[in-house]
Amino acid sequence: MNDRLDQTARPVLVLNAGSSSLKYQLLVPESGEVSASGVIERIGEPGSDVADHAAALRTMRATLAADGVDLDAVPLRAVGHRVVHGGPDFSEPVLIDDAVVARIESLSPLAPLHNPAAVTGIEAARAHFAVPHVAVFDTAFFSTLPPEASTYALPRDLAEQHSIRRYGFHGTSHRFVSQATAELLGRPVEELNQIVLHLGNGCSASAIRGGVAIETSMGLTPLQGLVMGTRSGDVDPGLHAFLARQVGLSIDEIDTVLNKKSGLLGLSGVNDFRELAQRVDAGDEGARLAFDIFVHRLTHYVGAYLAHLGRVDAIVFTAGVGQNSARVRAALAEGLEGLGISVDPDRNEAGGGCFSHAAVISPDGSPVVVAVVPTNEELAIARQTADLVR
Repeated sequence: MNDRLDQTARPVLVLNAGSSSLKYQLLVPESGEVSASGVIERIGEPGSDVADHAAALRTMRATLAADGVDLDAVPLRAVGHRVVHGGPDFSEPVLIDDAVVARIESLSPLAPLHNPAAVTGIEAARAHFAVPHVAVFDTAFFSTLPPEASTYALPRDLAEQHSIRRYGFHGTSHRFVSQATAELLGRPVEELNQIVLHLGNGCSASAIRGGVAIETSMGLTPLQGLVMGTRSGDVDPGLHAFLARQVGLSIDEIDTVLNKKSGLLGLSGVNDFRELAQRVDAGDEGARLAFDIFVHRLTHYVGAYLAHLGRVDAIVFTAGVGQNSARVRAALAEGLEGLGISVDPDRNEAGGGCFSHAAVISPDGSPVVVAVVPTNEELAIARQTADLVR
């Protein structure tokens, strides 16, 4: 490659910096062609050879060079960074400068496990790559929630002072999947009402009218909403006070219980859905209850979003569980035939029920299309980055 190549042939480097990890992918946004990808883990942990994110970037460079990809010779178009929380200020991707970095860092109280890591990764990458850097926010897609959906019933001055509202997460995935569904159906996204179910270790649901999000299950933090791998999802807010007063747990201990020890893990002892399914088949009552609770909460949100949208054209499954669990998809549809929602067993279970491509799994002529659409957040970030720097 050389700098005189057409702009659309030049790749974007997508970085996702976690507190102890760095995921990377080098790809061309227009074609989706991936030339390199990987993850560096245990950053800064005891015994790790990778001391910090700057060292992780050096490791990434060395790993890619060993695979024949010399980043110094690659005409990068830009670097796109996944940032979890954009707070009230960032509703679209933004070119990164010092002021943007400072603002992302100031939002750390809203995402203490994610935004500080993003800042560290951004600062290290800016020192390595003299190209435009773009921040793409998980919360941005849900900045369109109407006030009645985004506002908690708290004292207004308290909420405004501390930016307390429902932000939603997984927005990059929900945006990508809703657009890909429109392509699958051969219809403009502006004509479609969709319910998108992003089901992985983290789970979220969204109601999307004409390409615009009007509801989502996650809130101020990614803890609200559906049952997840290790997160509780919705609980009585009074539970926090109960655990503090009656059990003697500290705020940090309560946070750990709800985020890391609850959900499927707390109910069944496992958070891997494949292992959960095996336990259900083996007659494990705890696993069966965990599965039933998972589906019950999912049905609850789908029903609510049917009411909010009024008319639903498509219900779409994505992410690890959504794409690979025919059992979950069938269980959600069971009993909803009266609402026009059903799945064709043969289509749902094709290829063992695991989908690497977009497909309709509802019967022909169904009033509501049920589909599986694989998500690709890296490609979505790359495309939004390219659009901004073009």
